[in-house]
Amino acid sequence: MKLIKLYLIVLVSIAGLSGCIKNEFGRAPGTFAEFDATTWNANAAGRTYPILTRVPAFGRAVNTGDPLLTKNSGTIKLRVNLVGPQRTTDTEISYAVDAANTTAVAGTHYAALPGKVTIPANTSFGEINLQLLALGTAPPATVDIVLVLTGDAEVKANENYKYIGLRIAQ
Repeated sequence: MKLIKLYLIVLVSIAGLSGCIKNEFGRAPGTFAEFDATTWNANAAGRTYPILTRVPAFGRAVNTGDPLLTKNSGTIKLRVNLVGPQRTTDTEISYAVDAANTTAVAGTHYAALPGKVTIPANTSFGEINLQLLALGTAPPATVDIVLVLTGDAEVKANENYKYIGLRIAQ
């Protein structure tokens, strides 16, 4: 009986002395945009962003079961995430081809890009449709296209996930 009372006192003491601590993870104020594939895939050697050799999927890392990126891959969809509260109106986010790191040529390896992606109202995702062209000839055996989100006054580009690279086999 004394042993049961002792266990009961210990149990009540533990329950009374412990408490819930609310986890408050810090988040920078504002709304940000990021490439979905960048958040799931490891950075390339010597780069601060991944260079994908396979067709990216939404919400997961690429794997060896995904098709290789080639000039015959057609249209590649790159998802752009809106990080922050959903907006009640369509949101346009600017992006550009990073010329310093891109070896692919618009009109030869890929179709010209509009430079803006729209995230529809009350959603958290938009898509960039990158059309690969089968016009490029070897050499080189591969070309890279690197895109960078530039954002705007209302939606900034997330500094950690604003670049994505694609290596296209010819």
